Amino acid sequence: MKELYIKYIASSLHIQNWQVENCAELFAEGCTIPFISRYRKERTGGMTDVEVAQVKHWADVFEEMEKRKTSILGTIEEQGKLTPELQKAIENCVSSSELEDLYLPYRPKRKTRATVAVAKGLEPLADLLWNNKSRNPQADAAKFVKGEVASVEEALQGARDIMAERISETAHNRETLRGIYRTRRVCSKVTKEGLSNPEAAKYRTYFNFSQPIAKIPSHNLLAMLRAQDEGFLKVEIDADGEKCGNKLYYDYCQEHGYPSHHEVRDAVDDAWKRLLDPSITGEVLREAKEKADIESIQVFGENLRQLLLAPPVGQKRVMAIDPGFRTGCKVVCLDEQGNLLCHDVIYPHPPVAKKMDAIIKVADLVDKYKIEVIAIGSGTAGRETEDFVRKVGLPEEVRIFSVSEDGASVYSASDVGREEFPEYDVTVRGAVSIGRRLMDPLAELVKIDPKSLGVGQYQHDVDQALLKEKLDNTVESCVNSVGVNLNTASPYLLRYVSGIGPALSKAITDYRAVNGDFTSREQLKKVPRLGDKAFQQCAGFLRIAGAANPLDNSAVHPEAYHIVAKMAKDLKLSTQQLVGNAEACKGIEASKYVEKDFGLPTVNDIILELQKPGRDPRESAQEFSFAEDIHEIDDLKPGMELPGLVTNLTAFGAFVDIGLHENGLIHASQMGVRGMAVPSKVLKLHQHVMVEVLNVDLERNRISLRLIK
Repeated sequence: MKELYIKYIASSLHIQNWQVENCAELFAEGCTIPFISRYRKERTGGMTDVEVAQVKHWADVFEEMEKRKTSILGTIEEQGKLTPELQKAIENCVSSSELEDLYLPYRPKRKTRATVAVAKGLEPLADLLWNNKSRNPQADAAKFVKGEVASVEEALQGARDIMAERISETAHNRETLRGIYRTRRVCSKVTKEGLSNPEAAKYRTYFNFSQPIAKIPSHNLLAMLRAQDEGFLKVEIDADGEKCGNKLYYDYCQEHGYPSHHEVRDAVDDAWKRLLDPSITGEVLREAKEKADIESIQVFGENLRQLLLAPPVGQKRVMAIDPGFRTGCKVVCLDEQGNLLCHDVIYPHPPVAKKMDAIIKVADLVDKYKIEVIAIGSGTAGRETEDFVRKVGLPEEVRIFSVSEDGASVYSASDVGREEFPEYDVTVRGAVSIGRRLMDPLAELVKIDPKSLGVGQYQHDVDQALLKEKLDNTVESCVNSVGVNLNTASPYLLRYVSGIGPALSKAITDYRAVNGDFTSREQLKKVPRLGDKAFQQCAGFLRIAGAANPLDNSAVHPEAYHIVAKMAKDLKLSTQQLVGNAEACKGIEASKYVEKDFGLPTVNDIILELQKPGRDPRESAQEFSFAEDIHEIDDLKPGMELPGLVTNLTAFGAFVDIGLHENGLIHASQMGVRGMAVPSKVLKLHQHVMVEVLNVDLERNRISLRLIK
């Protein structure tokens, strides 16, 4: 990677040049983000997976920029206009807007007023006026009245068009105006369509709205731009026209006495109004949107991380219920591995209302299949079904959980769902998904497109490539931070393990189906097409419960097994006696085991892992109950204190399920005693909270809440 890119990335991310350089080298060696952040801390200075991912993002950006520079230089060279100074300026660019500004005068153009004027032979006249070499513009213009040019005014207008385009394509002018626009306000006004269309009502906050573009919250800008795309708003930057015009006039029209002054001034005015204002407005709005996209994607990524790392109940026998009124509640029973044991339908609610039959059926299934936990989907009829199940009179040890069913319908109709349960319909698959996501949210949710999980903010409006990159990195980070059981993981989970991917995940499960469970990590090398590099990248993140070598069920990488052997030998213990022996681990002096490729950070990680090998970083799932006397929005009164579940976090607040069909909103200003808070720093997804009802808007079905604890 070029030094200028390394310096730019290091400065932007507030890290050292050598950290960026080493990351780039590791990427070039084929190393993944999780592997680098976990097992190459000496090379990165202990960078987190998020920081390594940021370096990877910028490395990819600059790789594409290098390709763009090569293309641009080739185009300009073909025109015979590439000077050493221009080439150096292009090669030293680290900003895409700066690069495109330099290229703009040389970019092959579509038909414009200026290109038409050039085709008519008016460029020499423009040069005369531009360089103040015309003593009489009218007389000089008359010399060009021939062929396609019908009049003196047409000749002068063509010359002005050429000058206006030159002004608009000058890199200095564009950057000067960008600087001004970035300090101005972004404004939105309602359109005629917005006034007449009821769908626009949700945007009425923005019908006459204005805020400094440098400070506007991401959700505000994204909402305005979405409304503009739908035709309900007109969004502009309130640029100071006089200030912008004066900046340009100062450069081109300082001498008021020369004969062509008025022609150049008119060209400057035209360049500003017709070309620069709409172009710079678009660029600065895109800049602001890119910033808003990043903020929104960060919120989405953090929400997804919390969702994927939600507490599992573990390997329990589960009854899962996908609630419904008219079509009944779909019931499935699963064994400890999530295999489907049976499925049925009950009708405890109107209009069918076979409540007694439903009670008998649920009780019988719980007894027959030794059910330990019950998962109830939180969608339509979820609250009513939970109330019904709690009154069935089940054994006291059976725990009941409300489970978000966002994305369950997507899974049930997906290729993955059909592949796993080809003989069952979508209703059964959906119920199975609800049950499995209670057992292990991470293992089940990786099968579903993250955008279908209901935890994003304007996810369809942001940069989709950037969103995919962030979400893929988040899923990969979560899977590898928890670790994966090599003998029970589905191919959909294995594909997110460092160094594996879709093809190798299938090869692993195919090998497992033929040869039985893996007994050691070394056995992975027998999987077709799984070479030394893939083994290096994946081995530390795969777990084998009951392996002969207990390190195979830990996060200690096979390349460091010899270090553990030395530790055990020095303590006069076997490896089996050392693994999990927290007391013995306290006596290990880490500095004694530092080697060339294994520094103190790695050795300390090994000692921590030996104390609690294969520890799941996730918490245990906790039961939760809504207020029993709250069933409809009409039941709410200001001042009520209620239990709730956080269902979504945004930049402006948190949505909370309090047991109704409508979620309430805790605005960021209602999360603490000191005013505005950052929601993601105060709350977590699916956190149990106590809230106070502040206001109930029955007309719009909106509930305002305050966080109590």
